[in-house]
Amino acid sequence: MKKLISFSLGASLALGMSLTAFAADGNTNGPTGSTSAASSEVRADTALTDGVVRKVDRPSGMITIEHGALENVGMPPMTMAYKAKDETVLQQAKEGEKVKFRLENLNGTYTIMTLKKR
Repeated sequence: MKKLISFSLGASLALGMSLTAFAADGNTNGPTGSTSAASSEVRADTALTDGVVRKVDRPSGMITIEHGALENVGMPPMTMAYKAKDETVLQQAKEGEKVKFRLENLNGTYTIMTLKKR
């Protein structure tokens, strides 16, 4: 039983570390690991995903969106709260509206970069 628990724990840790490395690799530009603002702007206008705004929490800057698969960040369809990039994005969000949006993983925080009414 101890061997099974040890094996399970080791496998879980290895999987977690490999997923963390994969996620970090997807957010970097070059060997320094820094994210370029210019490359984020280019990606912000591509591959918008359909969604429905379920909640807007202005004090926290969070928008809850029910959405389809987010291919660029490897996320399946779900409903989840995300940080708005800035006040402009937050002001565009209205509860119940159908939207197209672009999500990016910025330093470990899923952030809505672009949000447009459908």
